[in-house]
Parts: sequence; C-alpha cells; structure tokens
Amino acid sequence: MQPASTTLIDLQIALPAADLPGVDEFTRWADAALAEAGHAEPVEITVRVVDADESQALNRDYRDKDKPTNVLSFPNELPEFLQEELDILPLGDLVICAPVVAQEAAEQGKAVREHWAHLTVHGVLHLLGLDHVEDAAAEEMEAMEVRALNALGIANPYE
Repeated sequence: MQPASTTLIDLQIALPAADLPGVDEFTRWADAALAEAGHAEPVEITVRVVDADESQALNRDYRDKDKPTNVLSFPNELPEFLQEELDILPLGDLVICAPVVAQEAAEQGKAVREHWAHLTVHGVLHLLGLDHVEDAAAEEMEAMEVRALNALGIANPYE
C-alpha cells in the first residue's frame, strides 16, 4: 500500500476535451518528481490544462515566444515569511497545453499518457527551481526526470 500523498492538485480544465488525465494521475506524477528532488513537505500545485490559444498568449506574455508550448511553470512568489506560516506550501502553477501534448506524443511515437507524465514531472522540477539553461543543469534535470519516470514505470523519454 502506498503512503497517502501530501500533494494537493488544483486541477483546472479550460477546454472541452476527452480523455485528459485526472487529479489522481497528476498527483502521482507530481509526487514522483517531488520524491526524486527530495522534497517531502506538503505542497499545493495548480495544474491548468489549456488550448493552444491560451498557451500561446501566456508563452508570448511571459516568455516572449509567440507560439503555444507544451508546459509552462509559474513558481509561487510568496515572501519567505508568509510561506513559513502556511501548513501547505503553494508550490506554483503548471499550464499544460493539451493539443501540443497530443501532437508531440504522436510526432515522437510516445504514449500520450506517458508524455503527460513527463511534462508534469518536468514542470514540477521547474517549480522547485531546477532549469535547463546551462548544460550541466540540463543534464541534472534530465537525469532526475528519467529517474522519476522510471519510478512510475515509464521508459526514458529522451531515448
């Protein structure tokens, strides 16, 4: 029996779509990323599943890239003194574009659910402060993703 999760997922579905992951799946995927990163404190993560238009607008406004993207991560920006007062840390928000996930999975010959899992793990690691700008950081983050996905029974997405 698995221990109860200390991750609270606030799932927002902002498009009409069938066969999207549910709260339980996002929680399991986020828990794998948090465990791999050694983060054991209770957290809350908002996961917003969007269409290409909303993804493109956010990517343009926050990253100066005028195209939809698979996942955007918005870490919480609460001051440390406020975070210390909370029972559960609002880790931040993930915005995942359902059409881009489906398109990438098809192009890369991956199972769609496994790609959802990968992007969720990737996004949660960003919420924890990891990035892939520098080569060394990218290698470390990629290795963490691979180990977290392996713990979920998902093969290395980079092979």
